[in-house]
Amino acid sequence: MEESYYENYWDQTTLSLTDSPAPSSASRFRRWLFPGLIVVVLLILIIVMGSTNRKMSNRLGTLEQRVSNLSKIVQSLNASLHHTQETAKQVQQLQYAVENNKDQLNSVSEAPKQLSVIDSLSKSIAAIKCSHEHVINNSSTAGGCCPMGWTVFESSCYFFSGDSRSWNESTDWCETQQAHLVILRNDKEWDFVTRRSMPHFYWIGLSDWRTGRWEWVNQTPYTVEPRS
Repeated sequence: MEESYYENYWDQTTLSLTDSPAPSSASRFRRWLFPGLIVVVLLILIIVMGSTNRKMSNRLGTLEQRVSNLSKIVQSLNASLHHTQETAKQVQQLQYAVENNKDQLNSVSEAPKQLSVIDSLSKSIAAIKCSHEHVINNSSTAGGCCPMGWTVFESSCYFFSGDSRSWNESTDWCETQQAHLVILRNDKEWDFVTRRSMPHFYWIGLSDWRTGRWEWVNQTPYTVEPRS
């Protein structure tokens, strides 16, 4: 009896092992559900990351453009700063020139005194030159002392210019030499000037512009007298 009991037990066990039921479709779905979800999540992450990368690339491009624009602005500011510094230097130089001119203007009141001194020195130098010329030529200074290049006659100095000038220009030039166009007072002076001027023509100190009548440049009237 004992033997048959064990045999029946092993038979039942064997049958239970070999006759286990096949898995249903629901169990197969549950088995692939989790891996499928993982795959879907991974695909979503890949798509999201791709979109994020594109956005980042666009942002990087925008940032690079901004950096380039900022670099250009910095270069422009540097150029403007350099120009401003140069302008500041020029303004400083102009300011110095203004101050220098201001100092010169302050000394204008002393100019007449200085010009008077210079004028006196010029006359002294001219007299010394004239005396020196007479000494060299062994001539006397009793008849007057004239600058070099001038001719003395009857205690007056005459200059016969080789330049062509108008009457007004000749008058102005004579004034710069502290002289005037010739005034002929007598026959001797007329003869002297005529001999020296021929065959050329020279201006004399006659004019009618002031009164409409002929007069000498020293405003003495001109009278026609018969010459002997």
